[in-house]
Amino acid sequence: MEAVAVIVALMFAVFVALGVIAVVRSVRAVKRGVDRTVTQARRTVEDTRLKAKQYVQPGAPGEVAELRLSLRTSMRATQEALRAAAPDDPSLSEALALFKRLSTHGQEIDADLKRLEAEPDKARVAGSLPELRERVERVTHSADSLRWAAQDRARQFADDDLALLSEQIRMEAGALRHWTTEEEPQAAPTGAGVGARTPGAGSTGGGAESPEAATTAGAEPERPAITARDAWRQPGYSWQKTRRPESTT
Repeated sequence: MEAVAVIVALMFAVFVALGVIAVVRSVRAVKRGVDRTVTQARRTVEDTRLKAKQYVQPGAPGEVAELRLSLRTSMRATQEALRAAAPDDPSLSEALALFKRLSTHGQEIDADLKRLEAEPDKARVAGSLPELRERVERVTHSADSLRWAAQDRARQFADDDLALLSEQIRMEAGALRHWTTEEEPQAAPTGAGVGARTPGAGSTGGGAESPEAATTAGAEPERPAITARDAWRQPGYSWQKTRRPESTT
C-alpha cells in the first residue's frame, strides 16, 4: 500500500509540474503576442504623426520629420526582407549581422533627430540638419543595398528553380510520348510476298498463292504501335471512351 501511495503521489506531482509548465508557456506566448501588438500600434501611431507633421509644419520641423520617416521606413523594410529570406538562404547570416550593426547607427541617428525635433532653437535645428541628412542618406543607402541584394538573390534562385523544373517537365513529357520515337513495322517486300512464283514449284495459276506464303502471312499479323493495357487494370476516367465488346463472328 505504501508503494502504491508513493507512486500515486509521484504521478500527481508530475501532472502538477506539467500543468504549471503549460500555464507558464501559455502566459509567455500571450505576453509576447501582446507586446508585439503594442509595438506595432506604437510604430503605426508614430509613423502617422511624422507623416502629418511632414505636411503640416513646413521648414526645418517638417524636414526633420521627413528624415525620421525615411530612415524608419528603409530600416523596417530591410529588416523584414532579410528575416523573411534568411530561413531559406543560410548565406544571408552575414547580411543579418551587418544589418544589426547598421541598425545601431540608425537608432542613434533617429535619437538625434528626435532630440532635434524637440529643440526650440530653430537656428540650431537648421544648422544640424545638413550633417544629419548626410548620415541618414548613408544609412538608408546601405539598408536599401542589402534589401535589394537579398531580393535579387531570391529572384535568381526562383528563376533557376523554374528553369530546372521546366527542363524536367520537358524530359518527362518526351518520355510519356515514347511511341513517337519507335520505328513502325516495315512491310514485306512485294517480290517475296503473295504474288511471287518460286521456280520449280508446281503452281496451277500465275496469281495463285503458295501454301507456305499464305501460312506465313497469316501467322504474323500487324501489331499496333501502342499496346493497350488490360481492361481490368486500367482505371476508368471521365475522358475515356467506353470499351466496345469484341465481335464473336
